[in-house]
Amino acid sequence: MTARLYATPAGVALGPLAQIADGAARNFVLQLRAGRFHGFVVRRGDAAFGYVDRCPHAGLPLAQELDDYIAAGHIRCTWHGALFRVDDGMCVAGPCTGQRLAPWPVTVTDGTIVTA
Repeated sequence: MTARLYATPAGVALGPLAQIADGAARNFVLQLRAGRFHGFVVRRGDAAFGYVDRCPHAGLPLAQELDDYIAAGHIRCTWHGALFRVDDGMCVAGPCTGQRLAPWPVTVTDGTIVTA
């Protein structure tokens, strides 16, 4: 069984920001020597916000369907309906109100999403 990781090294190029529609999100799974990392990136204009794909309420991945993270401008846990702000991962509605998603530091460099 592969270990589940909750962080990645800096400098990993994930691909062009243009692969994510503005206001949407994309799932990323990285296989590293130490194990597998599951995260997602939300695009807002020229900015990217990364989070570990794990609900603070139940420990499950947020999306039941691939890349289904956004609803009404918020990140949504499709299991329990929790809503999180895109810019800081704070839960504003649902069973984990007041908790945050674990950030996954990413940046955009020359149009490419890169782990930070």
